Amino acid sequence: MNGAPIHASLEGVTKSFGDRPVLEGVDLEVPAGGITVVMGGSGSGKTTAMRLLLGLEEPDRGRACLFGQEVSHSGRLHNEQMLRIGALFQFGALFDSMTVAENVGFALRYVRGLGDAEIASRVRDHLLMVGLKDIEHLYPAQLSGGMRKRVALARAIAHEPELLMVDEPTTGLDPIMKNTIVELILQMRDRLGVTVLCITHDVAAAFRMADHMAMLIHGRVAAAGDPQSVRESPDEAVRQFLSGGSFGPIEP
Repeated sequence: MNGAPIHASLEGVTKSFGDRPVLEGVDLEVPAGGITVVMGGSGSGKTTAMRLLLGLEEPDRGRACLFGQEVSHSGRLHNEQMLRIGALFQFGALFDSMTVAENVGFALRYVRGLGDAEIASRVRDHLLMVGLKDIEHLYPAQLSGGMRKRVALARAIAHEPELLMVDEPTTGLDPIMKNTIVELILQMRDRLGVTVLCITHDVAAAFRMADHMAMLIHGRVAAAGDPQSVRESPDEAVRQFLSGGSFGPIEP
């Protein structure tokens, strides 16, 4: 994908919470048309990187950009940026008081301003895309964990974004549902042409999905490139994380 436009980027980003540094001079690019995986352990800064791109956090230094435009320091995305991105959060973040149909159709109604008939058609189509049907009337509390994750994915893509950001999509799922979610994300790339930024600590899922990878260790990019180059990284911390070893630069 050499020469592909960059849909999202962090440029020299530093971020701390109080006296705790989380990101230290991070550079990251998400090329159009593929899946970029940002991998790392708990506290490595990977979710903070996504929150910066979504305008939910502000960098202390450096720039977070979407589609070549700096994310507003007001903490809110521009309307144009909102229309071009979808987000799947770690625990789904469905609205408990809304039905499945209302959740999936949220952006269609309140961002795109579509009418009831068009919303109902798109909700049905996108639920089918993630392997669900006849559940529009149910509430999140009536769904299994895997179903909630798939409903959240349907909501994230219902307005047909160009860039999909997913945070820990396989966390808390059984092995079969993990594979299902990974396959659905791959289908989003292949069938819809959506660019994906995936934040994960799941090594197996990361290497199944990634066209590009970046490994965050202690708030810094320790390795980046295609999956094979990351796998072959000479960095001891990268090797320890990928092998799951107890001994090395990363303390348990």
